[in-house]
Amino acid sequence: MLAVAMVVVLGAIMSILDVTVVNVALKHLAQDFDAPLATIQWVATGYTLALATVIPVTGWASSRFGTKRLYMISIALFVAGSALAGMAWDDKSLIAFRVLQGLGGGMIMPAGMTILTQAAGPQRVGQVMSIVGIPMLLGPILGPILGGWLVDDVSWRWIFYINVPIGAVALVMAARILKKDAPRSGERLDVLGLLFLSPGLAALIYGLATGAEKQDFSRPNVLVATVAGALLVIAFVVHALRKGNTSPLIDLRLFRRRSVAAASGTMVLFACAFFGAMLVLPLYYQSVLGKSAFASGLLLAPQGLGAMLTMPVGGKLTDRIGAGKVVLVGLAVVVAGVAGFAAQIAPDPSFWGLGAALFVMGMGMGMTMMPTMSAAMATLQHDEVPRASTGLNIIQQVAGSVGTAFIAVLLATQLKDRGLGSGGGMSEGPPPGAPKPPPEVMAAIMQKMADAFQTTYWWSLVLLAFAFLPALMLPRKKQAAASSDTTADAPPVMMH
Repeated sequence: MLAVAMVVVLGAIMSILDVTVVNVALKHLAQDFDAPLATIQWVATGYTLALATVIPVTGWASSRFGTKRLYMISIALFVAGSALAGMAWDDKSLIAFRVLQGLGGGMIMPAGMTILTQAAGPQRVGQVMSIVGIPMLLGPILGPILGGWLVDDVSWRWIFYINVPIGAVALVMAARILKKDAPRSGERLDVLGLLFLSPGLAALIYGLATGAEKQDFSRPNVLVATVAGALLVIAFVVHALRKGNTSPLIDLRLFRRRSVAAASGTMVLFACAFFGAMLVLPLYYQSVLGKSAFASGLLLAPQGLGAMLTMPVGGKLTDRIGAGKVVLVGLAVVVAGVAGFAAQIAPDPSFWGLGAALFVMGMGMGMTMMPTMSAAMATLQHDEVPRASTGLNIIQQVAGSVGTAFIAVLLATQLKDRGLGSGGGMSEGPPPGAPKPPPEVMAAIMQKMADAFQTTYWWSLVLLAFAFLPALMLPRKKQAAASSDTTADAPPVMMH
């Protein structure tokens, strides 16, 4: 089981690290290709949209072709995209190769989760989920460190080339270790559902990401994309719940089960607050405290250390006493860490105090995120896992995008209310040749910025606190069997 987990973690860590590693290099890419930052931004956006487009089809593809084959194909696509991106000759070729990367990367996590869940069974799902959760929590922390070092001291091309040897090892290990599963050749693709969900998710995430980036959701392109995406997703929900639909792309009827619904609600609120807070953290270090991207990544390391400490323990406790108890304790610890960090935000804080708060926050996250996912997966039958895994990954992606957009707009509003302008006062500094503001003026500006970050962080804490409500509905006993947790009016749904 540990060998299977290692194969999945190798694939997952590539796809997750890649997002934050590339973000650090965007300015360097704009300079090397002599392209505007708005164009180079598509190196990141194109990857994210490709993820959103391909994730919905993963559940069907797992059943149709087998999870081992699909997992290996997704890694091969990701590695091919990485190698080509490293050889890119202009901005357009780089964006195209990043889309190819995203098509592979989008299938790695749901396929990997399916492999682990089916191999572990309900009795050990918490333990294996805690293993696959490590790259999910460490990616946003280690990414800026690795990306900053490669861009500054090696070459931006190596942020892509580094995936090639890791992917090659993952492919060899997958071929030797993963058991071959029998594809179900009669599995029908829900074409109409795919036409609704894939472009709907892509449009919705594009609208949210662009609106947050421009700090303006009223722009025609942002508004049209967001509304169209939301309508297409709603159309998919109606289509998937239709009585005659026996093989939907994602079986939403699984979410009638109390544990799956409670886990989904907890995940939505937690992901919104978590990804929003992750946006605020490096911005605070860089904009208020004047730290580089590399230094900011190092200062975020205590959070990752805290998560690594509690994640294996949280997984074992989930299998032993039930996810509900573990998640409630984890949420309480996260709230304490976030409150401790928010209380210390200032223009000249104690880095030891901030580091201690981040460590506590990481400990709480290690006992929250993957135990929540385990609560949903532990109650599923073998054939239900692929589509449920796909659905949970979609929920996490959308919640993360919504949370990031919400926190970004909130921060921009707080900065604007304090007279720091629509740009948030976070530009690289005054224009060349402009007189430097007096020290007392700069001190006042930094204080206003710190206040804006602190208020934003308190709002993130409020959003996080709401996650307690659905978490109270999570099972607080050890899962005895995969088919035992169904509501009275919603019998187990068998996949056809």
